[in-house]
Amino acid sequence: MNTLIELLKCGQSYWLDNLTRGKITTGELKKRVDEQGLRGITSNPSIFNKAISNGQDYDGHITGLVKEGKNPLQIYDALTIKDVQDACDILNTVYDQSDGTDGFVSLEVPPYLARDTEGTMKIARRLFSAVGKQNCLIKIPGTKEGIPAIEQMLYEGININITLLFSVDRYVEVAQAYIRAIARRVAEGKPVNQVISVASVFISRIDVLTDQLIDQYIIPSRESKNASQTCLLSGRAGIATARLCYQRFKEIFNGESWKKLEEKGAHVQRPLWASTSNKDPLYNDLRYVVSLIGKETVNTLPDETIAAFANHGCIKKDSIEQEQDQANELFGELKKMDIDISFITQQLENEGIQKFTESYNKLIGNLADKRMKMLGDEASPQKISCGKLDTEVKEACASMDEKQIARLLFALDPHLWKKEPEQIKSISKRM
Repeated sequence: MNTLIELLKCGQSYWLDNLTRGKITTGELKKRVDEQGLRGITSNPSIFNKAISNGQDYDGHITGLVKEGKNPLQIYDALTIKDVQDACDILNTVYDQSDGTDGFVSLEVPPYLARDTEGTMKIARRLFSAVGKQNCLIKIPGTKEGIPAIEQMLYEGININITLLFSVDRYVEVAQAYIRAIARRVAEGKPVNQVISVASVFISRIDVLTDQLIDQYIIPSRESKNASQTCLLSGRAGIATARLCYQRFKEIFNGESWKKLEEKGAHVQRPLWASTSNKDPLYNDLRYVVSLIGKETVNTLPDETIAAFANHGCIKKDSIEQEQDQANELFGELKKMDIDISFITQQLENEGIQKFTESYNKLIGNLADKRMKMLGDEASPQKISCGKLDTEVKEACASMDEKQIARLLFALDPHLWKKEPEQIKSISKRM
């Protein structure tokens, strides 16, 4: 039995969480589509940073772009857009066979725009137009500022993968934004059968942070009778979040208002389980695959998890619908321990933006270095002098880099100003 293909029989599509030029040029990607049931691909700045910075797959293309006078940002755009276009072509058969519900390739807006509604919309329009493929999804973070951009882009007919979702409440917000966008199009007589969206809930990261807080609670109460019971809460918050999101998904997309839109040709916005590689060696390596199988869902998996599932995975049909009552109870128990899930999800959102921004900045820096080496003697780097203040300015800039001031500022991370939990909560409410 091919467990990867069996997932599709359960109503779930699996997508590859890794897009590289090598996978395209060697034929590996096409083979996975043809023989292993692959239904789509996601990418992010971290993935592109590893792909472009390591090896020589991109060097020929970069050399040509440098000769054309392109700067690092333009080079990044050209490389990523080319990869996405080629991957879209390979997955186009899946797109056609699935009536336009699968076969998608995701391309993310620059992560530093996560708090910039207008900037996000401008870049999303440009990227979708530049790729020029209907089976392309533009990734936009599901931040408070991202939601208006998401709704407007969907209304304009741009397919969106909403990323960096960590809470049930935020999932509901993006589902409602999708429905509003579709309803607006229907009201104006615009077609909706080719407008697609997925809502990406990041799973394992929830467990990483929640488990740390549970451990802090357990340590001072090891002699307590409740200590062993508290240990049983570890490693459950991520899957519980996914199960509650799925419960809300079924409620929202089975309602009368949605059914009327569906009659006009609208497709449901599928939940997508992201960050599903296990990050704790104490847990089963496939826990975020086997436990999250459900109809009308997507699971995006890295290479290692795909290989593991093909090797020793098992199919548990509709496992996402199990233990939903226990999922609600879990968050009640965490609340009794003064573990604030809303604080956790906000911190995870901030950290996610920061990590992707760091990867994006590293990649642009690596491209700048490659460009300078290729230019050689033709390069004329700009030099800035601050006169008598030169030393002080350099020290201040170095200190800001070390503290990651710019990245924290772009991410609106409250840790930039204060470190205490209560102060962080207060600052978060004001931002």
